[in-house]
Amino acid sequence: MASDLLLPLQLTPPTVPSASAMRTLVWGFFLMFLAAGMAGAAANVSDHEPVEITSTGETTYENGIATARDNVAIHVGDTDIYGDFAQYNSRTHEVSVEGHVRIYRDVSVYLAERGVYNIETKQIRTSNARTDFHPYFLSGQNVTETSANVYRVEDSTFTTDDSPRPDFHLRARTVRVYENDHVVFQNVTFYIGKVPVFWWPYMYQSLNDAFSFTIAPADLSSWGPSLLTQITFPITDDIKGRVRLDYRGRRGIAVGFESDTDYGKDKSSNVKLKTYYLNDQNPDINPTALKRNDVPTDRYRLSLEDRTEFTKDISGIVDVTKLSDPFVMQDFYQSEFRIDPVPDNVVALAKTDPFYTLTAIARFQANDFFEQTERLPEVVLDIKRHALFGSPIFYQGETGFADLHRNFAEGSGFEDYGTTRLDSFHQLLYPNTYFGWLSIVPRAGFRATYYDKTRDLGNTLFPSSADPLVPTFILPDPTPTNPIVDAGSGVRTVFDTGVEASFKLSRTWEGVESRTFGLDGLLHVAQPYTDFSYVRENGINPAAILQFDRFEPSTQLRPIDFPNFTSIDSIASWTVWRLGLRNRLETRRDDQTVTWLELDTFADVNFDNPYDRRSFSNLFNKLRFNPLPWASLTIDSQIPAFNTGFTEVNTSVAVQPVSNLELGFGHRYLNDNPFFRHSSLIVLGGYYRLNDNWGFGFQEQYEGTIGLFQEQRYAIYRDLTNWVASFGAVVRDNTGNKKEYGILLTFTLKAFPKFGFDLNFDPGSQGQ
Repeated sequence: MASDLLLPLQLTPPTVPSASAMRTLVWGFFLMFLAAGMAGAAANVSDHEPVEITSTGETTYENGIATARDNVAIHVGDTDIYGDFAQYNSRTHEVSVEGHVRIYRDVSVYLAERGVYNIETKQIRTSNARTDFHPYFLSGQNVTETSANVYRVEDSTFTTDDSPRPDFHLRARTVRVYENDHVVFQNVTFYIGKVPVFWWPYMYQSLNDAFSFTIAPADLSSWGPSLLTQITFPITDDIKGRVRLDYRGRRGIAVGFESDTDYGKDKSSNVKLKTYYLNDQNPDINPTALKRNDVPTDRYRLSLEDRTEFTKDISGIVDVTKLSDPFVMQDFYQSEFRIDPVPDNVVALAKTDPFYTLTAIARFQANDFFEQTERLPEVVLDIKRHALFGSPIFYQGETGFADLHRNFAEGSGFEDYGTTRLDSFHQLLYPNTYFGWLSIVPRAGFRATYYDKTRDLGNTLFPSSADPLVPTFILPDPTPTNPIVDAGSGVRTVFDTGVEASFKLSRTWEGVESRTFGLDGLLHVAQPYTDFSYVRENGINPAAILQFDRFEPSTQLRPIDFPNFTSIDSIASWTVWRLGLRNRLETRRDDQTVTWLELDTFADVNFDNPYDRRSFSNLFNKLRFNPLPWASLTIDSQIPAFNTGFTEVNTSVAVQPVSNLELGFGHRYLNDNPFFRHSSLIVLGGYYRLNDNWGFGFQEQYEGTIGLFQEQRYAIYRDLTNWVASFGAVVRDNTGNKKEYGILLTFTLKAFPKFGFDLNFDPGSQGQ
């Protein structure tokens, strides 16, 4: 005979059991024929898994319903059910449990006062339930499994705080849980303790992604007493959102929304949106010594950054930022401003191939208070270096068309200008190794550039400079009193040739070992190298060429070969010989070869150099020293070893002498450079972890040439179990008798996944 269900049967006589029997009493029923008779139909034995029920109290079976009391345990496949009272209905295939109900299935647990489990559909219905989907915890009045691994919860509470009284939670009218995937909330409020903070009509929460909340009281001289808040949350699996709501006592209320979206095939494309707006109550506040004019009341920032992979070899970028005024980033996004004070506005499309790269770029002036070289558009075909027809001769080239416009900032006093440029560069190389150790790469190239507009030099007076580092063939930017006079179109040709050579010498000392200095054997590699470059331009006078890809002042040596030299419009004839020596010491560490010390020394011999009219350049030394994984030293220096010039030494040291302490030191020294001010800037910072709950971070920035602490930052961090609190202070001296003071108190929910906080205290970095 077929059966619906199989339960092992063990009944005891109706006598008072012993205490031991009360704890371990086992009962069951063989329902093969009973269930079939009551249901009026037979089912195959394999249709349902056997149900095992144990308890320590009274057991009965009447009309197809098995009843158990006291310490009931029910086991069905991968599901275990516990409670004070249980009934199994063989007709409906449902197990009903009451009192301290616990349902374990796979790795999930459900806690409730009452629950129903259908062994046929494997659906769960509970009331007053609690469950967890690590690392989240969910409770509600009624929980119903609407389909496999999908639950509907009414009047629910959602949190990541694993405590009886969570510090923070979400309370929603209705929640749909897609197990191990995501949660959808409707009519949801975010609480800190018992205080409602934020409300959403709808919210999507991934069970595999981050949700975070940060609140930061602050007080900055240019802001006044302030409160900065941000909530980061997933909208879908692929879309993350962030809401910013800030209040500044001297500025007013500011709101912002940011999103981060992955899309496309394999989610390889990404788009980021940033918006921020405030009605500035005091737009004339100026924390710097530089003058400001006509700052608007309505201040905003709108940024769009997109990276799209159309196919495996076609990609595009969009990087656009629209600002209300030139100071909004400096006032409210201070960290970003330090890195990129003038945001770019560009749209580009690229086709890549092992043989070539084709790029189309449109760069435009979205903010007329910033200078911008517009390219509307520029299309460039870059042919990568490759063997020519299988021969030992290699070819590389670059050809581009550009509609160029140099637009100065509005009110700057300079006049805009533009031209159409067609540029084509071709070069042949013959790399070879001689005697098995000497590498020599001769090269020869030709470039032709057409400009539809050039500058009429007429009676132009060329600038003169006693400093050999200031080029004299580059004219000042045009003004209304000294405008550009169009001399018509022209073609410039450039011939270049040169040769690179290098070889390596090495020696090994296997016996060199030092635990203190991290040495396990030592290999010394010395590599002398040289690069000779000869360039001759003809046609248009270099001073008559309008400047777009132009000479920019720098303390570093410029490339002397093409296409690495990218200042196309500033090419002039030169003959330069670069000589250098690399020394590298390598050792073994963790079954790998690591560079223990590296020193690169080089200089230029200037036979004819329009950018440096000295006979010899500075002597450069680039030192990298990493004796141990927790210690590093970098020194980039140049000195006028042969004749007049300037001095620059940049030093950086990072150490972690003990596990709880990190220290960093940096020094920038610059003297006698004609383009940049003399500087001796010292930066010292560190972080000390006092214990499991407390930490301290600091950073000092001191300009020695004027004896001034430009910036001082201090922060104390406190672990509050479910929160991380930080209290910091900052002092900035912007010279001109303008000092700025600030304090910041930040609370961040630590229990949310992927939490992190920045040790560099900066009120302007909130929300970044």
